[in-house]
Amino acid sequence: MFSLRVKFHVLAFSSLTVFGHAAFAGDLGFGGTDWQVGGVVFVAPKYEGAKDYEVRGAPFIAPAGLGETSRVQFRGPDDLRFRAIEFNGFEAGPLVGWRFDRDQSDAARLRGLGDVDGGLVAGGYAAYRAGPITPFVSYHHQLTGDDTGALIRFGAETKAPFGWGSVTATAGATYADDDYMDAYFSVTQAQSASSKAHLAAYDADAGIKDVFLGLTSDVPLSDVWTLKLSGRYSRLLGDAADSPIVESENQFFGGLGLSYRFSLGQ
Repeated sequence: MFSLRVKFHVLAFSSLTVFGHAAFAGDLGFGGTDWQVGGVVFVAPKYEGAKDYEVRGAPFIAPAGLGETSRVQFRGPDDLRFRAIEFNGFEAGPLVGWRFDRDQSDAARLRGLGDVDGGLVAGGYAAYRAGPITPFVSYHHQLTGDDTGALIRFGAETKAPFGWGSVTATAGATYADDDYMDAYFSVTQAQSASSKAHLAAYDADAGIKDVFLGLTSDVPLSDVWTLKLSGRYSRLLGDAADSPIVESENQFFGGLGLSYRFSLGQ
């Protein structure tokens, strides 16, 4: 069952205040005048562990390019990367994004548990390009809204030519800390007592919460328009999979985006 809920969260900041000063953008090689603006619409579970899906959306604006050769790379709503360091195949930099909320009205199983507020995510990443394979690790911590802790993703990706251009395949796993597991998978005694679904109390510990496989591709439609395609499958594991909140351990994600490249001039 699908429901339509479009949330507008800015995934990048046009003023680049995340770095403190707009001039720093030129130092990082963003080009200073070329930008991309667009939007992303994606189908995702209503909440992590849900069996029902919904449509969400978000606009973005960022320095030109969101691909591998750009210093700005979009990996997901909570993973907009800024490549600040690049040396002999190694790269690293900060990232920003958004973690969506979870409403107790999203599913009958959640009623009585209360809402979990989303918010701004910040962190960093590092990767090493070793031939066709690029191992990576990234850190994502929520700064605003509820304190839902941090995630660490690690894995590898590879890029191959395919028809219109290229496709990037990614495989990896996600580690969640205690705060994240408590926010999204634990059920306290108080929540158990107020649960409309009579969920038992449950304490989820930190650990590997999922493994995932993903595909992304940019399809150039013209010199200025680019279609962005993405898909991902993840499988909840361990304490996350065993949580009474979870309806399905199999989680699917599909995204469709469109961006327009323009220049502000010198």
